[in-house]
Amino acid sequence: MENYRLTAPRYEAMNYRRCGRSGILMSEISLGFWHNFGGSADPERCRAIVETAFDCGVTCFDLANNYGPPYGSAETMFGQIFQRSLAAHRDEILVTTKAGYDMWPGPYGEWGSRKYLMASLDQSLKRMQLDYVDIFYSHRPDPQTPLEETMQALVDIVRCGKALYAGISNYPPEMAAQAYAYLREAHVPCLVYQGRYNMLDRKPESDILPQAAAAGVGCVAFSPLAQGLLTDRYLHGIPEDSRMRHSPYLTESALTPELLARLREWNEAARAEGISLAQYALRWILRRPEVTSVIVGASSVEQLKDNLKAVGA
Repeated sequence: MENYRLTAPRYEAMNYRRCGRSGILMSEISLGFWHNFGGSADPERCRAIVETAFDCGVTCFDLANNYGPPYGSAETMFGQIFQRSLAAHRDEILVTTKAGYDMWPGPYGEWGSRKYLMASLDQSLKRMQLDYVDIFYSHRPDPQTPLEETMQALVDIVRCGKALYAGISNYPPEMAAQAYAYLREAHVPCLVYQGRYNMLDRKPESDILPQAAAAGVGCVAFSPLAQGLLTDRYLHGIPEDSRMRHSPYLTESALTPELLARLREWNEAARAEGISLAQYALRWILRRPEVTSVIVGASSVEQLKDNLKAVGA
């Protein structure tokens, strides 16, 4: 087994943005583990993607307890790669995970109770073979659990050293405001809000982004390419091996004639700038000063490198 060695001057290849009013800088591009790192993924391909990301200056690795499939397998994969390639660089990277969605059977395996959040993080740390994560998120609001219980769990997780910072994800603006206030008063301010934001979903511009900026909270965008719609993948039909053919998260009905026309228009604009549609979509998000980082997935080293070309716009 070869030991991992850096192959590029990574920090010169990446831009870093301050996360809200904190002392933390995040790479403009984060590597997400939602897809492509599950139990059936090729470990060597996954390792090559992670090492390439780090070589190119990506310092942020975004996970959640139920990423896979099966649940937990992405964290297990990351833990194996971390031990082989990144352990010596632990202080140079940000590892994040989340809890909130369905994870295990029974009444304590999802949502926002103190019991679930704390148990889930303990399990995540074991899978990733880490002593702590840098950011722990409440992955979604719980309509039944008092917000104070969920937020106090985040406070206590930070205070006991299992996470350095707290974050929230997918919270509506009114609940986000309450979360920011509670955490601020507990002297464990919310570091970051993570939510969906892309050229096809611009609602955060009217609420989440300005609200977070006013509160001194950074913003991390997921689904920046709208599950692949904002790439050249579907400009000339639906490939048989595409996500749209096989994933429940992206259906063929989403590709309407109106949307296809917009995609082709944006693709022409991207070509005029000498970049791909995917790079164009990522640069479009990064134009917003409220955005700290954009999460990209990657099924290959080549795809990751193509997305990383969006940095520096």
